[in-house]
Amino acid sequence: MANKKTMRTAAQKKALINRLKRLEGQIRGVEKMIEEDAYCNDILQQSMSAASAIDGFNQELLGYHLKGCVTDGIKNGDEEIVDELLKTIRKLMK
Repeated sequence: MANKKTMRTAAQKKALINRLKRLEGQIRGVEKMIEEDAYCNDILQQSMSAASAIDGFNQELLGYHLKGCVTDGIKNGDEEIVDELLKTIRKLMK
Protein backbone atom coordinates (compact mmCIF):
# COMPACT_ATOMS: atom_id res chain seq x y z
CA MET A 1 0.00 0.00 0.00
CA ALA A 2 2.92 2.36 0.64
CA ASN A 3 3.77 2.44 -3.06
CA LYS A 4 0.36 3.71 -4.13
CA LYS A 5 0.00 7.38 -5.00
CA THR A 6 -2.93 9.67 -5.64
CA MET A 7 -2.73 12.55 -8.06
CA ARG A 8 -4.66 15.50 -6.64
CA THR A 9 -5.69 18.71 -8.30
CA ALA A 10 -4.11 21.93 -7.13
CA ALA A 11 -7.46 22.91 -5.58
CA GLN A 12 -7.69 19.63 -3.65
CA LYS A 13 -4.14 19.99 -2.35
CA LYS A 14 -4.81 23.57 -1.32
CA ALA A 15 -8.02 22.66 0.52
CA LEU A 16 -6.39 19.79 2.40
CA ILE A 17 -3.27 21.78 3.29
CA ASN A 18 -5.37 24.72 4.48
CA ARG A 19 -7.29 22.39 6.80
CA LEU A 20 -4.02 20.99 8.14
CA LYS A 21 -2.62 24.47 8.75
CA ARG A 22 -5.72 25.47 10.71
CA LEU A 23 -5.41 22.25 12.68
CA GLU A 24 -1.74 22.93 13.34
CA GLY A 25 -2.69 26.33 14.73
CA GLN A 26 -5.30 24.77 16.99
CA ILE A 27 -2.79 22.25 18.34
CA ARG A 28 -0.29 25.04 19.00
CA GLY A 29 -3.05 26.86 20.82
CA VAL A 30 -3.67 23.85 23.07
CA GLU A 31 0.04 23.60 23.78
CA LYS A 32 0.20 27.29 24.69
CA MET A 33 -2.81 26.93 26.97
CA ILE A 34 -1.07 24.13 28.85
CA GLU A 35 2.13 26.15 29.11
CA GLU A 36 0.13 29.07 30.51
CA ASP A 37 -1.75 26.88 33.02
CA ALA A 38 -5.13 27.54 31.42
CA TYR A 39 -8.26 26.12 33.04
CA CYS A 40 -8.69 22.40 32.21
CA ASN A 41 -12.18 22.81 30.78
CA ASP A 42 -10.98 25.56 28.43
CA ILE A 43 -8.20 23.27 27.19
CA LEU A 44 -10.68 20.44 26.71
CA GLN A 45 -12.93 22.71 24.66
CA GLN A 46 -10.01 23.67 22.41
CA SER A 47 -8.93 20.03 22.16
CA MET A 48 -12.42 18.97 21.10
CA SER A 49 -12.35 21.69 18.47
CA ALA A 50 -9.07 20.27 17.12
CA ALA A 51 -10.56 16.76 17.10
CA SER A 52 -13.50 18.10 15.11
CA ALA A 53 -11.06 19.70 12.67
CA ILE A 54 -9.35 16.33 12.17
CA ASP A 55 -12.76 14.77 11.51
CA GLY A 56 -13.44 17.46 8.91
CA PHE A 57 -10.09 16.79 7.25
CA ASN A 58 -10.77 13.05 7.19
CA GLN A 59 -14.24 13.59 5.72
CA GLU A 60 -12.89 15.80 2.95
CA LEU A 61 -10.07 13.39 2.14
CA LEU A 62 -12.48 10.43 2.22
CA GLY A 63 -14.70 12.24 -0.27
CA TYR A 64 -11.76 12.74 -2.63
CA HIS A 65 -10.82 9.08 -2.15
CA LEU A 66 -14.33 7.87 -2.98
CA LYS A 67 -14.74 10.11 -6.01
CA GLY A 68 -11.28 9.38 -7.35
CA CYS A 69 -9.36 6.34 -6.15
CA VAL A 70 -12.29 4.08 -5.32
CA THR A 71 -14.34 5.00 -8.39
CA ASP A 72 -11.34 4.51 -10.67
CA GLY A 73 -10.42 1.25 -8.95
CA ILE A 74 -13.90 -0.19 -9.42
CA LYS A 75 -13.97 0.90 -13.07
CA ASN A 76 -10.62 -0.88 -13.55
CA GLY A 77 -11.79 -4.09 -11.88
CA ASP A 78 -9.94 -3.62 -8.57
CA GLU A 79 -12.31 -5.39 -6.18
CA GLU A 80 -9.85 -5.16 -3.29
CA ILE A 81 -10.29 -1.39 -3.13
CA VAL A 82 -13.77 -1.84 -1.64
CA ASP A 83 -12.38 -4.05 1.14
CA GLU A 84 -9.66 -1.48 1.75
CA LEU A 85 -12.28 1.26 1.94
CA LEU A 86 -14.42 -0.73 4.38
CA LYS A 87 -11.42 -1.27 6.68
CA THR A 88 -10.67 2.45 6.58
CA ILE A 89 -14.27 3.42 7.33
CA ARG A 90 -14.35 1.01 10.27
CA LYS A 91 -11.22 2.65 11.70
CA LEU A 92 -12.65 6.13 11.17
CA MET A 93 -15.81 5.17 13.04
CA LYS A 94 -14.02 3.92 16.17
